[in-house]
Amino acid sequence: MGSATIFFWLQLPNVTKNYRTALTITGIVTLIATYHCIRIFNSWSEAFTVSSKDGGDYTVQLTGSPFNDGYRYVDWLLTVPLLLIELILVVKLPQAETVSLSTKLGLASALMVALGYPGEIQEDLSHHHWHCYLDRYLPLHPHLQFLV
Repeated sequence: MGSATIFFWLQLPNVTKNYRTALTITGIVTLIATYHCIRIFNSWSEAFTVSSKDGGDYTVQLTGSPFNDGYRYVDWLLTVPLLLIELILVVKLPQAETVSLSTKLGLASALMVALGYPGEIQEDLSHHHWHCYLDRYLPLHPHLQFLV
């Protein structure tokens, strides 16, 4: 992903001016994703040990350090709205409609991610857990006709 960021930004002069903002956003998204993947990997490496006895099956054990699930949600909180805004920019709608739709979809997608997080961190896999997963799609529902 880091290489993709460099590629996207190096290609900016080769892309029509109308699409440069979208390509810049693509580079920002891949840069954010690269950073968070590194952080997730480091968190996983600190939280778990992988071992194999005599070249046999591998086992994964807890080290006692916590694994940070929040990195994925922070990544999604930043990248999902940017990707939707990029989509809107590429469609080339009139400026007023672009601003309006970008604001609506950006906020709705951020709210969607934020509503999903409580369901992710629940220890009890009861009704509330699934309720959070279902509720997170409600903010995007009124805007889905644009995406179809």
